[in-house]
Amino acid sequence: MAQIAFLLLCHKDAPAVIAQARRLVRGGARVAIHFDGRSPAEDYASITAALKDDPGVAFPARRARCGWGEWSLVEATLLAAEAALAAFPEATHLFMLSGDCMPVKSAAYAEAMLDPGDRDYIESFDFHSSDWIRTGLKRDRLVYRHFFNERRNKRLFYASLELQRRLGLERAVPGDLQVMIGSQWWCLRRRTVEAVLDFIRTRPDVLRFFRSTWIPDETFFQTLVRHLVPDAEIENRSLTFKLFSDYGMPVNFYNDHYDLLLAQDYLFARKISPGAEYLKAQLGALWDSDRTDFAISGQGDRIYRFLTGRGRIGRRFAPRFWEREATLGRDRHLVMIVCKKWHVAKRLLHAAEAETGTRGIEYLFDEQGCVLPDLGGIERNLDKRNRHRRALMRMLFDYYGTDRIMICLDPNNLDLMQDFTSDRADATILEIVTRVDDDYLVGHAGRVGLTRAGTPAEVIDRLLPTLRYDFAYESERIREAEFPNHLRLVEGAGEDANAAALAAAFGIGPEAAQRLARLPHLFAD
Repeated sequence: MAQIAFLLLCHKDAPAVIAQARRLVRGGARVAIHFDGRSPAEDYASITAALKDDPGVAFPARRARCGWGEWSLVEATLLAAEAALAAFPEATHLFMLSGDCMPVKSAAYAEAMLDPGDRDYIESFDFHSSDWIRTGLKRDRLVYRHFFNERRNKRLFYASLELQRRLGLERAVPGDLQVMIGSQWWCLRRRTVEAVLDFIRTRPDVLRFFRSTWIPDETFFQTLVRHLVPDAEIENRSLTFKLFSDYGMPVNFYNDHYDLLLAQDYLFARKISPGAEYLKAQLGALWDSDRTDFAISGQGDRIYRFLTGRGRIGRRFAPRFWEREATLGRDRHLVMIVCKKWHVAKRLLHAAEAETGTRGIEYLFDEQGCVLPDLGGIERNLDKRNRHRRALMRMLFDYYGTDRIMICLDPNNLDLMQDFTSDRADATILEIVTRVDDDYLVGHAGRVGLTRAGTPAEVIDRLLPTLRYDFAYESERIREAEFPNHLRLVEGAGEDANAAALAAAFGIGPEAAQRLARLPHLFAD
């Protein structure tokens, strides 16, 4: 059976470190604790005093003074690894953790997962060809020497870098190494860590190189493990679940994220908010349990961004000045059929085409596969269509040689409705209001990628109220905008009321409107 020794790197909150170590040991694991040398000595003294007699806990012979982006973080990891290897000869795997990490599975599940597979779990992508680094320094991390901390000594950091650039002081990467990059949160087999330690004892040139690279905790182990271990024995992934915000900052998890965390294909998660005491208690109890029946959905990133994005409504692309001045044409008429159930809007669109002879176009601003004529490239992707919405519509009017067009829109496109109704053209919004049951919401969640086969029922149950509110909120925003030509076709409102809305929207007589209102299965799913 796999025996895990956790390398716990931490720098604050001594009581939480003590509790975390005791929890991990209680689950059958071992723990080597490195407490930052820059942190208060009294905090470290309280940790060692509380845990010194626990045979499942070890401490390095010395502590590194850690700084973000510095070699000291790798040094701290190596010190903790050496302590774990010496204290726990029975350990089969070494697992990196921070003080902000918590288990999202049971100890029994973790051991069972690691036991059968003779694998190392570490992210390692090619440094130069991958897009793992999205912003900031890339090649400069390696080819120049970094002696100052960018966060503590920003001026000296960039002055040193610029001086080396001017003097042409580039250095070569050790010739036999392919530099890799990835998350610092890994789980490695004992023999892999021993091989890394043996390697750096015989290769001082490699140690010197990484000591002066920038953010080596993202490259050191990632490079050496790939160099020393066959690819077939490496799982290119971390076992620690983490998310980053739009600003590149780590996402904190709170009390209401329990179900989301359990549904991810990971053993731990970071960062757990220091104030999320209820979540910590739940996850601590989970680690101590014998539970192994976890339904994995793996949709954590999508679900998180959906649930947190509701309060950040705004324009993704602001219109260019020439687009604001553009117009569809004073004598042109645009009907926007707005409905969350796309199949209902399409059904009405095609029936209205047959009844009125007006050209209809499906969800051209929402659906990549919407059929459009060749308009010189603007039609090829959704981003272009949305950025150049007025130009696109004017080209469609010209292409079809008509002054009347109908289009379908999703209710979340409030900015498009505002843009078109503020144009000189005559614009009408026909909103279709349908009943929405739980089965439809579950299907919708799958269609937009929030869930998939195997998503736990409790995760779906948490999503449904948010989705239902989202639907209602989009409709309410349209009403609050008080568009001058806003008509509503309501499921269950009666044929007469709906026929009046259809007659006004399409400019047709009562008989034609009644035929559309009586359209068989108009609102059917």
